[in-house]
Amino acid sequence: MIKVLARGALLSVLMAGAAGCAFAQVAATTPAAVRAAVDTQPTTRGEAGKGVVVLTAQGPRIVATAGLGGIEVYDAAGRRLSSTPAGEAGSLDVRYDVAGQTGPVIVASDTTTNALRFFALDDSTLTEIGAPVPLDFAIEGVCLLRNASDAGLYVVAVGDGGEVDQSLVYADASGKLTARQSRRIGLPSPAEHCVADDAFGQVYVSEQTVGLWRFDSDPETDATPTLIDAPRLGHVTEELGGVALYDGGEGAKYLIASDASSGRLFAYDRSNDDAWLGAVSLTGANGVAIGEPGALSAVSLGLPGLSHGGLVVTDEDAEGGANYKLVSISDLAGPLKLTTGRPQDPRAATAAATVPTVFATVETAPVASAGDAADDPAIWANPTDPAASLIVATDKKSGLYVYDMQGRVLQHLPDGKMNNVDLRSGFLLGGQPIVLVTASDRTNKAVAIYRLDTAARRLVNIADGIQPTEQGDPYGQCMYISPTTGKTYVFINDSNGEKRQWELIDAGNGRVRAQRVRDFAFSSQVEGCVADDAAGVLYVDEEDVGIWRMSAKPDGGTGMTSVQRVDQNPALKDDLEGIGLYDLGGGRGYLVVSSQGNNTYAVYRREGANEYIGSFAVVANGPAGIDGISETDGLEITSDDLGPGFEHGAMIAQDGRNVLPGERQNYKYVPWTSIAQALNLEVR
Repeated sequence: MIKVLARGALLSVLMAGAAGCAFAQVAATTPAAVRAAVDTQPTTRGEAGKGVVVLTAQGPRIVATAGLGGIEVYDAAGRRLSSTPAGEAGSLDVRYDVAGQTGPVIVASDTTTNALRFFALDDSTLTEIGAPVPLDFAIEGVCLLRNASDAGLYVVAVGDGGEVDQSLVYADASGKLTARQSRRIGLPSPAEHCVADDAFGQVYVSEQTVGLWRFDSDPETDATPTLIDAPRLGHVTEELGGVALYDGGEGAKYLIASDASSGRLFAYDRSNDDAWLGAVSLTGANGVAIGEPGALSAVSLGLPGLSHGGLVVTDEDAEGGANYKLVSISDLAGPLKLTTGRPQDPRAATAAATVPTVFATVETAPVASAGDAADDPAIWANPTDPAASLIVATDKKSGLYVYDMQGRVLQHLPDGKMNNVDLRSGFLLGGQPIVLVTASDRTNKAVAIYRLDTAARRLVNIADGIQPTEQGDPYGQCMYISPTTGKTYVFINDSNGEKRQWELIDAGNGRVRAQRVRDFAFSSQVEGCVADDAAGVLYVDEEDVGIWRMSAKPDGGTGMTSVQRVDQNPALKDDLEGIGLYDLGGGRGYLVVSSQGNNTYAVYRREGANEYIGSFAVVANGPAGIDGISETDGLEITSDDLGPGFEHGAMIAQDGRNVLPGERQNYKYVPWTSIAQALNLEVR
């Protein structure tokens, strides 16, 4: 899951992004000079990293790093109020919406140990509220973000080797703050500063001599970079410094970056794809020019004498010693002809996640194959010992897995490219009931058939030779038992939308063969399907279109009814993929469908007209070290008891982007009780 942007690719992006830039004219223009309103006292050790304005009950404070001098706190007039040992403090950021904390929380980097450290601020007193979290690179800058999709708090650390490391922040069992790596993105050269934009879901990173980049802040998405500005090809002269965000509400959201080599600040319009707005130069309150503005941070809420907030600028070369400047946003906005908008209070409550959220409590070991490999699970509930239940799942590049309820691998069967899998208990083979497992075998273009040996906890191939599907690409698959005849069937569709039904028959030699009984088709690609055995109904996801209901009987014909189209429900975003059934008994229950395009799961009633009930997302479980689920292909649902923690069933789902930390794909186990609580559903 680590992405590194190669130098050649980087240069091509730079060239593409340079179109229309008029660097020569910009460089020749002398920008207006803006004078700082406040200069802080010099830091005690002559080192300055980054400062932020922190709002406390006693008034605004400037909290800033001072290298070996730790973290220093100044009042709004720049007078030092306190110094707190914090190792060799390099960079920091602040948030107010941290669970379990009533006031502002500071994250700071210790550049001697290359660790993250967390502090609570009360007036001018800092108290460490967690053990240091070591990272494996030289940290240059840190920033905090609140991810909209899961409301999780993350810290981003950027490094001297181009590292962009994103970690989930959470409270451990003792209530102390800590963090787990969620993903790492690689840039080819040193990255020094970052800032997060919660409103637009972006992280901005300055790669010193290369450019200003923008990434999606959600760790469950691709981290494809977008270039904002660059030396030679854009407005930057030679080297970038700090980055900050100003939020004045609608029409006044700006990105501010330091062009360190020229001593200027650049402004960009966040509401217009970060279009460049202009430049200013800076002086201290004493009128002396700031030659190389460093780290930046901004706040729009009014401060003493600064009605629209201020920008904190690091000045490592200030006369008398390194310090911090507080610049009026109004003074910056004037020469650039920008509106300052309306003050936004950073202490305001964080918006909740867009849909109800739940956690996975167990995850499997990653599959062996790299890339998009894990796909679809099936569940066998042990009726006599629920804790010994089993999960059968596919690695569509190499075969099948059997997992236990702790996610451990019991068997890896490298039988080919198995795309989807399903199982049914009670199939009579030689007069004895077995657990029959089938899978869509893309290697042999066949129906793969196995017996699940529940005592040995292994799959045994019992196909009566290769059972060809006569399909170009066997893809989606599910099984069905007729409630009237007791016969067992399997449905497999081609990736072109054609679907076929086979009856599974005892071949008389301890083996099973497949006999084709029905053909039908959809207008485009389908994959996920589930049969409601009791009702004799088949549900199918047509990936870009919607959910269909039709007869599962071999003589059921080709007629189908739409449950819901993607374009009828804004909660759905294609592709629609996995689908499972939760059985409440008496024909009642729920259908759950993975809405892959927005990493959510839609829930419908099993009975009646399959009314849509609501959607949920599975998000990161920090204490357990289990990430959320994204880009789900296959899922399975059961209401059977699966043992401790899963007494009322579970959803088992494929995770297309396995992070926290980044690993190959796997499967996550979500207790049904948590889903039921999130959406006010019933349990069995």
